[in-house]
Amino acid sequence: MRRRIEYRDLHHALTRMTGAEKHAPSATSTLDALYVLYDRVLDVAPERRDDPDRDRFVLSKGHGPMAYYAVLAARGFFPPEVLDGFGGFDSPLGHHPDRSHVPGVEVSSGSLGHGLPIAVGIALALRAKRQHADVARLDVSRPHEATVAPRSPRVVVMLGDAELDEGSNHEAIAFAARAQLDSLTAIVIDNDSASLGWPGGIATRFEGEGWLARTVDGRDHGALERALVAPPGRPLAVIAKVEPKHG
Repeated sequence: MRRRIEYRDLHHALTRMTGAEKHAPSATSTLDALYVLYDRVLDVAPERRDDPDRDRFVLSKGHGPMAYYAVLAARGFFPPEVLDGFGGFDSPLGHHPDRSHVPGVEVSSGSLGHGLPIAVGIALALRAKRQHADVARLDVSRPHEATVAPRSPRVVVMLGDAELDEGSNHEAIAFAARAQLDSLTAIVIDNDSASLGWPGGIATRFEGEGWLARTVDGRDHGALERALVAPPGRPLAVIAKVEPKHG
C-alpha cells in the first residue's frame, strides 16, 4: 500500500533543519511541487529503491535541499529524526544532496545547470534498455502471441528559473524534443530569480524547441497534479510560478 504524505507535517519537518537559512527560499519554493510529486505522481518507494522500473527524480535545484529531505523522510526513505542533524559533521544530510549517503536520492546535485542534461541521459538510457527488452521478448516461433511491453519509467527533473541561463540547459532543451523523450518532465520553479528572464515567459523557451509546456500556480496542488499528466510523443515542461516573497 502506498504510503501517503501529510502536507501539514512538512512545514514542521523544515523547522528541524537549521544552519542553511540563506537557502531557505530555495527550499520553501519547491515544497509544494515536491509534495505533489512524491505523494501523487512518482512511482517510487523505499522498498523499491533498486527496482529498474521505478521512476527517477533529479533535484537540479540542489542547493536548497531541505524540502527534498523533508519529503523523503515523510515518504519513509529514512527516519524523520535524521532531519535534526542536517548539515552536521556526522549527518548524511548535507547542504547538497548526495546519492551515496541519502536513501532515495538518485543524483548528487547542487551545481546549477547539470540536472537537466543528466535527466536527458537517464531518459535515453532507460529507453534504450526498454527497446533492448522489447527485442529480447520477441519469440519468432510464436509470432502471433501478444506480449506485454514493460512500463517506461518516468524521469522528472526540478530546476530553478535562474538555471535556464546555463548553456548546458539550452542544449538539453533543444535535444530532448528532437529525441522525442516523452518520458522526460522538467519542473521549473519560477520565482523571478533569473537575472534576465525569458521574453514571453519561460514556457516559450520550451515550446520553441518542441516541448509541451504548461504554466501553473506553484502552490496549487490540484493544478500541479493535473499539469504533470505527461503527453505521448514529446517531453513535458511544467512552469510552477511561485511568488518571490515565498522564495
